[in-house]
Amino acid sequence: MANISSTIPEKTIERLSEYRRTLLKCHAQGITHIFSHVLAGMHGITAVQVRRDLMLIGFSSDTKKGYDVKVLIDFINGILYSEQPMNMAIIGMGHLGQAVTKYFNGKGLKLRVTAAFDIDEKKVDTMIDNIPCYHIAEFEERVDELDISIVIVTSPTSVAANLVLPIINAGIKGVLNFTSAPLNFPQGIVVENYDITTLLEKVAYFVKIAEENA
Repeated sequence: MANISSTIPEKTIERLSEYRRTLLKCHAQGITHIFSHVLAGMHGITAVQVRRDLMLIGFSSDTKKGYDVKVLIDFINGILYSEQPMNMAIIGMGHLGQAVTKYFNGKGLKLRVTAAFDIDEKKVDTMIDNIPCYHIAEFEERVDELDISIVIVTSPTSVAANLVLPIINAGIKGVLNFTSAPLNFPQGIVVENYDITTLLEKVAYFVKIAEENA
């Protein structure tokens, strides 16, 4: 399965994560089987795309009954996650950082926020949403101590660039950057730059076009 996972395109990985969330909701509602065209309709794509994604990860099923929801959830889990949970840290425990912490630690994922870092003396050495908050000066030491693999950057954009070197030195493997400043890392560190402003402006543009054409 490791060999399969290493060859899966990025867009397919994104869709697998989306399928998984949908399947979890279906499972909670008591739905035991689902057809590819039903799953596709829930995501606004074609059944061919769903089948292609699942074939790519080596999943097959009895098409007469549709996909077994629980079996498919477990199969996707095996593709997306390591056997052991991954520890994450938040850098910047403002409103966004706290919201992200609550989101991830309430989803039952194999991804858990185990530490936070900030420079605000009112937050340092306190527990925020049951997560210990340390001073950013302790970052490299705590990453090693707590076996942290991923960091989520929610700090002010003005200081984001200063975090690149400490993240590299700490041996972090993956970064999710919520600031509006793109962060560049050397090969070997996976980074996703998630610019909320750009995404909102894209939405606003298409809303404007729709209103102008109405």
